Amino acid sequence: MVLKRLYLYDNPYTMNFEELGTNYQVVRIKVHELRTKSETDLLNQLKELEVELALLRVAKVNGGALNKLSKIKVMRLSIAHVLTVISQKQKAALREAYSKKKLLPLDLPPKKTRAIRRPMLLYLGF
Repeated sequence: MVLKRLYLYDNPYTMNFEELGTNYQVVRIKVHELRTKSETDLLNQLKELEVELALLRVAKVNGGALNKLSKIKVMRLSIAHVLTVISQKQKAALREAYSKKKLLPLDLPPKKTRAIRRPMLLYLGF
């Protein structure tokens, strides 16, 4: 039996599920693939994932199949991955913009270690 893969970023409205049959497997989105995409692509993908999650939640209330209920967790993880990549890209752009400046915003502290960050917080006035 061959399992066909259904990627979560495929548009559910344009897909032909009859062609897939009952043997399809949900594949989580790979983060390294997300990092290569642009900001607009990520936002479009986020909208599609949220629509799919809303459809799955409606199916859950209506007593849908078990395979749909098990996809909810994967969808939530995929949304979290997309949001994480978006925020990482925004923070990287901010770091690049402030790399040559003398003063940094308070939400861009250096990574360092936890023990070193504690006295830094006192120094910064927290």
